[in-house]
Amino acid sequence: MTTLNLTRKCCLALLLALGLAVSAQANVGKANWDKAPNKTTDLAALQHGAKLFVNYCLNCHSAAFQRYTQLQDLGLTPSQIKDNLLLTNGKFGDTMKAAIDPRQAKGWFGVNPPDLTVIARSRAGAGGTGADYLYTYMRSFYVDESRPTGWNNLAFPNVAMPHVLWELQGLRRPVYEEVKEHGEVVRIHKGWEQIRPGSMTNPQYDQAVADLVAYLQWMGEPVQNTRVRIGIGVLLFLGVLSFFTWRLNAAYWKDIK
Repeated sequence: MTTLNLTRKCCLALLLALGLAVSAQANVGKANWDKAPNKTTDLAALQHGAKLFVNYCLNCHSAAFQRYTQLQDLGLTPSQIKDNLLLTNGKFGDTMKAAIDPRQAKGWFGVNPPDLTVIARSRAGAGGTGADYLYTYMRSFYVDESRPTGWNNLAFPNVAMPHVLWELQGLRRPVYEEVKEHGEVVRIHKGWEQIRPGSMTNPQYDQAVADLVAYLQWMGEPVQNTRVRIGIGVLLFLGVLSFFTWRLNAAYWKDIK
């Protein structure tokens, strides 16, 4: 019995040590998700996000479940869409397909770039919403000469995607601080060192990424705002109906004891 108890204690101690080690390793160098601004009702931000998506994302990533015609819901006219956002030889009613050949993309990056139609809905996790992840991801690239593309990402370590917005953000490298946790020295990300400035300041770049993420949110469910408005109206209607039902019930049973 003593040997069995000792074995159990050793197993528990081993599991606890492994758990602490895994927890510490999971936090090394990684970025916590930042809260993405909610701009899904800002038409100007959504239009700017659509422009960024077409110019920087659609070269490699498709949005196979989104048609150019749906961009009219953002307040854009057909002529504006055709002149400024329909950059390929496609038609106005086509879906938003990437210009890159999937076979070439796999050869260059090792994997085919994923479709982005519902990317903001599929990346939610313990760290926050899918929008939070994308907002953090697009602001966490840094120069890494050991990677084939020359880029790495704190939110997605060893990512195959290069930093397509680097001209806007510039070149950066992460700054770490070594701290002792659970008896081990780990590196904690503390900030960024700007190597070369981009065409935007840091606040301007964050604003641009917020617009892009807002568009990706909208694209994942274009009727989301309409659904929310209808839901609020239904709840208000049910509230008023409940009040009248309660008063009618009281009036009907008032003479019955």
